[in-house]
Amino acid sequence: MIRMQSIEIIPVWILIPFVVQLLVIALAPLFAERWWESNRNKVIVSLALSVPIVIFMLAAGLIEKLEHQLLFDYIPFIILLGTLFVITGGIHLEGDIRATPAVNTLFLAVGYVLASVMGTTGAAMLLIRPVLATNSQRKLKMHTVLFFIATVANCGGLLTPLGDPPLFLLYLHGASFTWFLGLFPEWLFVGVILLSVYYAVDTYFYRKEDWRDISADAREIIPLRISGSINFFFILGVVLSVTFINSTFIASMGDEHAPVWIKFLREIVLLLMALASLFFTKKKVRRSNKFTWVPILEVAAIFLGIFVTMTPALLFLNQNAENSGLHAPWQFYYATGILSSFLDNAPTALAFLSVAQGLPAVPPLVAGIPEILLRAIALSAVFFGAMTYIGNGPNFMVRAIAEENGVKMPGFFAYMLKFSLIVLLPIYILVQLIFV
Repeated sequence: MIRMQSIEIIPVWILIPFVVQLLVIALAPLFAERWWESNRNKVIVSLALSVPIVIFMLAAGLIEKLEHQLLFDYIPFIILLGTLFVITGGIHLEGDIRATPAVNTLFLAVGYVLASVMGTTGAAMLLIRPVLATNSQRKLKMHTVLFFIATVANCGGLLTPLGDPPLFLLYLHGASFTWFLGLFPEWLFVGVILLSVYYAVDTYFYRKEDWRDISADAREIIPLRISGSINFFFILGVVLSVTFINSTFIASMGDEHAPVWIKFLREIVLLLMALASLFFTKKKVRRSNKFTWVPILEVAAIFLGIFVTMTPALLFLNQNAENSGLHAPWQFYYATGILSSFLDNAPTALAFLSVAQGLPAVPPLVAGIPEILLRAIALSAVFFGAMTYIGNGPNFMVRAIAEENGVKMPGFFAYMLKFSLIVLLPIYILVQLIFV
């Protein structure tokens, strides 16, 4: 049995459950898709890999760190995602307008902005079906879905902690809500380039369309209509809650001996807004969205295993930061990017935050690390999530919906070879050269 007086003797083998957890998440959808579709199997994997971690943390006298990780990281994380999932699931946009390059680019631009307000998953699920309906008469539309994944399901979520899961975790670890607004230059730079490239590509393919399809597209018009608009009020409530219900504005929330309802005041308010959304949204709106609880239960099952297994891994990375070889911002940018492309970008962001916390503190500091390193981690975790289908949760969801609607999507490696490596990677390199 391991007796431990400090975190200095955390062994490297304790990283194995965390690595296995991430590999299962990355590879199971590719090689055991049907088996992995069962949330029960996800729970089994998470619990099985968590058992040795719990035993180790108990033996090492570090169980309080695991409790803190679950209470103050996992629970707020799942409650925020669940609240956004419920609220955005109550907004339905339908219609079929002309699928011109200008209209399609406007769809993506609106989604790019909404992603930071309602999350990349919420914005993607709100807009993907109207985009597909608008382009239903066009034969050449795979490129539209690919750019949709990059803009709406990933890069657009950079400006707030609500935008993408890794950013909310960084927020929980000390980055203020308004700090993320400082990433506006990078957000705007990537958005303008992506939308400009998309407009040029879509114009090219639009001119190759059969004139009969273009004519049918012009005739079959259904005006856009939004149902469940009361949920935009609840989204505003989520933004205000995350911005102002924290220890910065309510000092007692940071008190170790504060009542439970004070410590979790933000989460209580978020749950109340989710319940209000369920109560005030007409059931037919959620039926139109094919709303089910399966996706959020899947997220909860997967991230339970991630948060448990990464607890000693984060301590180990912090302990061995000086030996990691990572010091410069560009190194954090590409290291975070590579792992965010092939593993989940949320735990990846926390892993490199832990590495940075183990390095010498060079002001100005944000979340306990040099601000330039946090910028590199945040930018990379969000942007590189679009490099593969498995980099960010909405990617697979958008792909599945597109294929349900008859769009032939490229496979895992074809996606990288035909799109992300030739379109996205050059843009991300420019971001590093200019901003990081």
